[in-house]
Amino acid sequence: MIRPATPADAPALTRVWRRAVEATHHFLTPAAVDAIEVDVAAWLNSGDPDLWAWDQDGTPVAFLGLSGDEMAALSVDPRLHRSGIGRRLVDHALSLGARRLSVNEDNPGARAFYERLGFQAVGRAETDDAGRPYPLILMALG
Repeated sequence: MIRPATPADAPALTRVWRRAVEATHHFLTPAAVDAIEVDVAAWLNSGDPDLWAWDQDGTPVAFLGLSGDEMAALSVDPRLHRSGIGRRLVDHALSLGARRLSVNEDNPGARAFYERLGFQAVGRAETDDAGRPYPLILMALG
């Protein structure tokens, strides 16, 4: 069910991202979500070879992005949270060498998820990767 994502998946994966963010990133305003979505949609449409999709019944319902040994993104449709899809995508990332990630400080559910999988906080950044004022917890496998 895990496969390389393609630009044709971008619209569905962008909707997955938006639903997941709206369900978990309560610290973001609707305007902030709209602004970030522009960047996310462009990346999902880029043909990045380190972008993986999870299909269910022929439809992408989750995705994982990698950047070297870092998990750059993980989004699962909130209707499928706690289904094991996120865990299987993380396992896939680990099999490809991922050992680090960052998670929004104000998203304690995601941090707890990664801690259950063996990641530990190793640092903090005051801004996200784009310089926006959303602090990140830097995590690595313990």
